Amino acid sequence: MAETTLSPADLVAPLFIAEGLSEPKAIQSLPGQVQHTIRSLHDEVRALHTAGVGGVILFGVPSHKDEIGSGAWDANGVAQVALRSLRDEFADELVVMADLCLDEYTTHGHCGVVRPDGTVDNDATLELYAKTAVAQAHAGAQVVAPSGMMDGQVGAIRQALDGAGFDDTVILAYAAKYASALYGPFREAVGVEIADGGNRYAYQQDSRNRREALREARADVEQGADIVMVKPAMTYLDIVADLRQALEVPLCAYHVSGEYAMIKAAGANGWLDATAVAIEQLTAVRRAGADFVLTYFAREVAEELGR
Repeated sequence: MAETTLSPADLVAPLFIAEGLSEPKAIQSLPGQVQHTIRSLHDEVRALHTAGVGGVILFGVPSHKDEIGSGAWDANGVAQVALRSLRDEFADELVVMADLCLDEYTTHGHCGVVRPDGTVDNDATLELYAKTAVAQAHAGAQVVAPSGMMDGQVGAIRQALDGAGFDDTVILAYAAKYASALYGPFREAVGVEIADGGNRYAYQQDSRNRREALREARADVEQGADIVMVKPAMTYLDIVADLRQALEVPLCAYHVSGEYAMIKAAGANGWLDATAVAIEQLTAVRRAGADFVLTYFAREVAEELGR
């Protein structure tokens, strides 16, 4: 009689692939998560697939960065190498997604091209996002997920993909990505530090705003987004519910690194049952209207649900 279901197929696992590692490297603020080598990445994806997890999303951690983040669209860049490798083994057995942003690849840690005055150049960034999307599609990504929150990013990416013959490549837009304090562990995972103590308030959404999320999501859908995302998940369940009611496209939410880390820390201290809380929270995201959830708990929860 349960009104809401949660199954392994409803989950997508974020995974980090790092350049120059000889073995996986633990991420201290994300217990149980690592920066992967190609070999360990395949081992993890096999385990996720066996547990029934619906897909994975890759984040590249390059050994070299520059001012414009050129590694993001390099055909031999860390993410593209990993995408090709996964598609060679798994083909269409699970969905392989690629996060599309520049922050992991830039020396300044911003999600786009930075002007001399320190502000982000929205329009110059769109050209680089378009190049990155095509590179990811060439490498085998079935879904590209622009996360930089640049105005017009979805339209620029859709035009570039269609022009390169990738009209079937899905765009999952980070449509309502808030400027949140919950991203700290993720930045350790990808080795990102914003230069000069900067922040992303100028292009990520203000946590005090609700109606803005609907405007942003509608704009992304009009530009060609196939799926829209809310990030973070638990703190923004009202936004998930709003978008579910207003939009017909598939909707997901990202249960982010800080949400994961807090549960893990409390569980390690014996204050709660971490897996049970994770299942409760992910079910809440589904109950609010998300069709699927990106979560670092994907494997743990999937295996628990399969017992």
